[in-house]
Parts: sequence; C-alpha cells; structure tokens
Amino acid sequence: MPENHFGEQVAAGYDESSADMFDPSVLDPTVDFLAELAGDEAALELGIGTGRVALPLSQRGVPMHGIDLSEAMVAKLRAKPGAERIGVTIGDFATTTVEGRFTLAYLVFNTIQNLTSQDAQVTCFQNVAAHLEPGGCVVIEVGVPSLQRLPPGETVRAFAVTPTYLGFDEFDVVNQGLISHHYTVEAGNLQLHSVPFRYVWPSELDLMARIAGMRLRERWSGWRREPFTSDSRAHVSVWEKLPNGTRVT
Repeated sequence: MPENHFGEQVAAGYDESSADMFDPSVLDPTVDFLAELAGDEAALELGIGTGRVALPLSQRGVPMHGIDLSEAMVAKLRAKPGAERIGVTIGDFATTTVEGRFTLAYLVFNTIQNLTSQDAQVTCFQNVAAHLEPGGCVVIEVGVPSLQRLPPGETVRAFAVTPTYLGFDEFDVVNQGLISHHYTVEAGNLQLHSVPFRYVWPSELDLMARIAGMRLRERWSGWRREPFTSDSRAHVSVWEKLPNGTRVT
C-alpha cells in the first residue's frame, strides 16, 4: 500500500486551503464538462477526497462511486449533505477494483501525479479501462511540467509566496520526480507539509492510454474547452475506451 500523504492534519484544513478550487467559476465548468460525458450513467472518481467534484455531480443526477486512500479525507466527505448517495472504497486507486461498470472515470487537480512511478500510472490506466464500458471515457486534469520556467542548474521553483504561505516545487528531472513543499503559518507557528509526485507529459499519458486500449478523443487547456497550445500550463484530456479487439490507431 502506498504512503498516505493526506492524513488527519491535511484533511482537517484541506477544503479551506483549496477554497479557490470550490469557487463556482472553477467548479461549475468542471462539473458541466464531466456531467455532459456521464449523462445519466455511473461515474467513478479516482482520488475522490472530500467530494469537491463528486457531490455536485451527484446532485446533477450522476450515480457516483469513488476510490481514495485517505480515510480522513473520506470522513470529511461523509460529513457533508448528500454524501450518503455516493459509494466510496478505501484503497490505492491504481489497483483497487469496485463492482459495476462506468461510462466515465476521472482524476482531477493533478491527482494522477500522486502515483509516483511510471509503472503505477500505467497500472492506473489499465485499472480504469477495466472499469469502463466500451465507449466510456477517462478524463484527467493535470498540469504541464513547468521545466521551461526552471533556470539551468536549478531544481527548485516557487509557485506561491504570501505572508502566511510559501509553496516550492523541487524537481528531479532525471526521474520525473517532483516534491511540493508547503510552508504555512498557523497560530504563529510554521508548519511544513511535503508531498511527492511524478510529473507526466501529455504524450506519455497518450501512450499509457494506448497500452490500456484507449485513444485520445479531445484535449483542452481547461474545462471550458480552451485550446491546448505550447503555452498551456495544464490540460484536460479525454480518452475513449475502444471495443474489445479494436486496434488503437
């Protein structure tokens, strides 16, 4: 079982620290995009967390199930209105299986990078494909590695600097490793929380999808279907599961 970096301390303030991700200007386009793909069929969220996306999707009438490693994060979800309609399985979403088949599976907010090896990310695609109906889709929202902004010879880049919060990404370019360091001032005390990730390129994700019997259907730089360009800092990609025996082209 992989290490859980989202325990009680992180879960306690997760929604507050991610408040901008709950803003309707951010959340509504996400839910609109996913609800359009799901229709009235079931959806599976990998890394469901506190239910930021799953709850409003459920309220739209989408039958929801989620997988998450953190019992503390899921406890936060369970305390919210409407959570009783959402099934959750505790486990590593790269390998954990659940009953039923789904029209949509998705990972948002860089969650695919929580899998810190290429093998784990490939396994995740294969696990998703096994849960999807033919023609079903997997959607991933993830940042584009910001190596162009990293000066030669340097390995650390600041991504947030405020009077009460500092955020730094530490890169291991050889191994596609990334550790995000978060320094927060709470009640006059400095708290540090570091989380390891594996950054992954769009083309690499496309190959993982091919291995799992899926092909790229669409790619955008955001949930409003803004064009994806060489300057995009993130992408929202959709891969479609092909019927059994169909060759990926």
